[in-house]
Parts: sequence; structure tokens; C-alpha cells
Amino acid sequence: MKSWFRVATALAVAAIFCFAAWNRADAGRPARSDYRVLAPITHGNLTIFPVVASTTYDTSRFLTLDEGLRSGEVVVTEAGNVRGMIRRRPGHPEPVPYQQRGAEVNRLVLVNNSSRPLLLLAGEIVTGGKQDRVIGKDRIVPPESDPIDLSVFCVEPGRWTATSDKFGGLQSQMAQPAIRSKAMADKDQQKVWGGVRNSQAAMAAQLPAPAAAEVAGVSSYARVMSNDEVKKQVDSVAAPMQRSYESVIRQLRAQNAVGVVVAVNGEIIWADLFASTSLLEKYWPKLVRSYAAEAVTARRMRSRSPSTAEAQDFVDDRDGTRQTVETEPGVYRHTEIAGKEFRAFELASLLPKTGYDVHVSKMAE
Repeated sequence: MKSWFRVATALAVAAIFCFAAWNRADAGRPARSDYRVLAPITHGNLTIFPVVASTTYDTSRFLTLDEGLRSGEVVVTEAGNVRGMIRRRPGHPEPVPYQQRGAEVNRLVLVNNSSRPLLLLAGEIVTGGKQDRVIGKDRIVPPESDPIDLSVFCVEPGRWTATSDKFGGLQSQMAQPAIRSKAMADKDQQKVWGGVRNSQAAMAAQLPAPAAAEVAGVSSYARVMSNDEVKKQVDSVAAPMQRSYESVIRQLRAQNAVGVVVAVNGEIIWADLFASTSLLEKYWPKLVRSYAAEAVTARRMRSRSPSTAEAQDFVDDRDGTRQTVETEPGVYRHTEIAGKEFRAFELASLLPKTGYDVHVSKMAE
């Protein structure tokens, strides 16, 4: 009996240690039940469900693209314009030239001169160069990086003449989900251009005649979104939604508000989840305008009200039939999950003292 008791005790202790080790290995990835969807906020045909998390992380070290471009610490340029050298490394007295090629539609070059890691989100728009571009994939760029190739898609069909050597950011707007999805999931330039043209036509249809004609004659998505009449249309949806959700964020800061589930015309279409409330707050003004633009260009009467339970299911279900993983060792891991009628994207930081998902996005298909 004593022998049996010792064996049973040993097995129990081993199980406890295995469970603890599994918890440590998975500590950086919140369990799906750690996300809780709250009651929605609705304005017109746009519905947003706040999402809170049981665990958040210190993301203060991350630099956003807008911050980096504004300070000049991040430089984005056409591939053919890079004249700099790769930084000197210990044991290498001379820098190695960056292998330059000519300008390409789906390729830019980025240098992070900051001492902080740079966070890039799919859907962020950079303007200038020979064409405005949208970033096609989430990624992290290490501090003081060498020039890196940046996969992008053009959101300005028709122009191929330089307006500037360096790019700036469209700080007021991200690409709306209908365009963002074409870059992230389809990875198809023709479909991105199709999304831009559809958005342009739908937006023009909402405007009075003189403004509609002006928008119809513009090829740049960024310029369409910067048009005064378009901004009024988008602001009519975005402004009240932004005020409402910012109030929610303030109230829910102790509950770790980290993201949203988005529905347009009663159908859930998107989710954006972050590792911290502060990171969500940085991106929120751009994100809410992208959701509002989607609502404006999909203008119809709201046919139904999606339930909180539906939104919770949308957040929880990330069991896919296929995964594609891309890793830059010690920097980030990007996982694309294809599931039944959805596509999800998880960006995990592998930098020292991290190991958690910085951003998770999910789209309905």
C-alpha cells in the first residue's frame, strides 16, 4: 500500500510540474476565454463590440509607424532610392552595400533608426513616392535595423511618377476592411485596386454632384479619404463612435479594454485585438475611421442587430484547417489561420521579455 501511495504521489507531482510547464510555455498567448465581448455600441449601420482581456502586457517599448515617420527615425522609400549602407557590425569593419533594385509596385524599403522596435500593421497607408501604398502584413522591425524589404500593395492605380523621395503616413485613416482584406488574405494587387475603385465609386455615390465628380476623378485612396466632403461623411459615423468608445475605454481601463469586434449592416465582419489598452488607444482613431468608411461605402439600412454571443463566438473561434507561419527568429512570429468562413492573423513578439501576441486580427469571409 505504501509503495502504491508513493507511486501515486510521484505521478501527481509530475502532473503538477507538467501542467505548470505547459502554462509557462503558453503564458504569452491569452486563452480564447480570456477575451470577453461586451454589449455593443451602434451608430447607423455600424456596430462595435468592446473586447476586454483578463491579461495585458507592457507594450510601451513599441514604436508605431506614425510616431517613427513623424520623428524621422523611420524612413520609407522606393527600393531604387536606397543609397545608405547596412550598419557596421562587430567584427565587420566595413558596411555591406544594400542590394538595390529599381522601384517596384509591391515593394518598398524601410529603415528603423530608432532604439525601439517598430510595430507595423496591415492596412496602414504610406503616401508619396511613385504611388501610395498599403502595408500588407503585420510585422515587427527590430531597433536600429538594416534596410528591410517591405511588402506593400498600391492603393493609387494610375500614377507612377515620384512626388517625393520619402513616404509619409496617412495618420487619420487606415485602409477600410474591404481593402485591408484584399491585401492581407488575397495578397492580390488587382483585387486591392478593385477594392479601391469600389470604395471610390460607393463614396462618390453618397456625395453631392460637384464633390462626387471630384472624387470620381481621383485615383488615390488617400486623397479620396482626405476629401472634405468624404471626411464629413466618414466623420458623421466615426466621431460619435469614437467618443462613445473612448468613454468606454476610460471606464474599462481597469478591465483591460484591448479591442473590438465590428459589424456592418448587422453582419460581423472584423475584429482587432491588442496586447494592451494603451496600444489600442494609439490605433483607435485610425481604426474607427476605417470601420466608418466601410459603413459609409456599404450604406444600407441595418437589417438586424448582431448579438453579443455572436461576437463572442467570432472572437473565440480561431480553429482553422490550415496555418501558415513566418518567423524572424528573436523578433516576431506571424501566423495566418484559414478556417471555415474566416481568416485570422496573429502577430507574436519574440523580443526579449515579451513572447505574447501584440496584435490579432480576424476577418469574416
